[in-house]
Amino acid sequence: MAQTGRAFVGPMIHSLSASELEILPSALLTVNNSGEIAAFVRNVDPQQIKETLDGLNFSPDLVTIHHLTPGQILIPGFVDTHNHAPQWAQRGLGQGMHILDWLDAITFPNEARFRDPDYARRIYASCVDGFLRQGITTASYYGSIHGEATKILADLCLEKGQRALVGKCNMTRNAPDYYLDASVEESLRVTEDCIAHIRSIDPAGKLVQHVLTPRFAISCDAEVLQGLGAIARNNPDLPIQTHFNEAEQEMKATMELFPQFTNEADLYEHYGLLGKRSILAHCCYMTEYEMERLKTLDCGVAHCPISNMTVGGGFMAAPIRDFMRRGIKVGLGTDSGGGFSSSILDAMRQAMIASHAREVTSKGEDKGLSIDEVFYLATLGGAQVCGLNEKIGNFEVGKAFDAIVVGTRGADQGVMTVVEEDDNLKTVFEKFIMTGDDRNIVQVYVQGRAVKGG
Repeated sequence: MAQTGRAFVGPMIHSLSASELEILPSALLTVNNSGEIAAFVRNVDPQQIKETLDGLNFSPDLVTIHHLTPGQILIPGFVDTHNHAPQWAQRGLGQGMHILDWLDAITFPNEARFRDPDYARRIYASCVDGFLRQGITTASYYGSIHGEATKILADLCLEKGQRALVGKCNMTRNAPDYYLDASVEESLRVTEDCIAHIRSIDPAGKLVQHVLTPRFAISCDAEVLQGLGAIARNNPDLPIQTHFNEAEQEMKATMELFPQFTNEADLYEHYGLLGKRSILAHCCYMTEYEMERLKTLDCGVAHCPISNMTVGGGFMAAPIRDFMRRGIKVGLGTDSGGGFSSSILDAMRQAMIASHAREVTSKGEDKGLSIDEVFYLATLGGAQVCGLNEKIGNFEVGKAFDAIVVGTRGADQGVMTVVEEDDNLKTVFEKFIMTGDDRNIVQVYVQGRAVKGG
């Protein structure tokens, strides 16, 4: 029986690996009714689409065919591996402050407002809409400490169609009394309640999953870390996220609180929170030992170059080239609130700047990142960090159709660099990556569903 669904025809670009970007001037991609990629033909004659579909066992008369218009490109959706949803309304505030001062003065008072479910619903709705508008089809969200607000965030992601990891933030110490979990037991109980809620609204985890979220060791009693480790052991489907070696002030405070350890890798591993499901944000200052542990345990790194350079206490250029050379999983995070921009495009550009700074400080040992590489970090690399690379990240047959239609001409051009008639596809792509913005994000799809345009 012939299949039905949709087909996209035109220029397509995606990553096959960190070192291989596939650029296809005329491709055909079909999407079945479950929102999965059913076929991907890399070189087609636009005049022979119906014949090609027929050969793929798709009924041309029952397939909606989308011909990309001149200047449009189909790319995979962006993955934001580190994001603070409650900080959507505080982006840009406190730039230049040291991390712990910034938390006390800006972040904790703001996040405390999410005890009000109506406030949470209003801000979170704007947050999810804002990220989808910018082509972020998958986000790993830190919520606030509030169970009800975290459930609202998960509900909104599912309702609006964003793929998301959503975590109730665990905090039992070293924050103002008005912004702490009531007790260790309450912190863990609310976490379990949020896990149950997210499983109830999306039992198969098709779009939304809970992610265990100890904010960082500074804010968690040892008993909380131990309890979260137990939850992790009992729930092997759950990812884990925390901040790791973010800033010198944070690292010093962590070691003072946990003097039995000499580094954060041993600390988190001791409590069962380090492994292939771990998403470690920042990782700016790494010893050889910690590098080895992250590789051995198959942890992922959420690289947040914007916040690393504007909040935290210094110009911190994380060793991304070194991570990639060692085969450690790396993706990009906006870290918005700490990061002033919620755009993965901006994160790509800043990642290049940070890598060039790292090249200087390493005396040329760590070479700067290329456009192809930062695009990989924003798509397939991010999917690997989030444990979703079997499902998303590029246009491999069988994966979910999470994709962006990029426009570069006419009304879609916005303020990106003008596209010339003799520009090849790679040139147009580079112009978009370096100078485009949300105005060039014409359509966005998650699991085959149009969540912008379409």
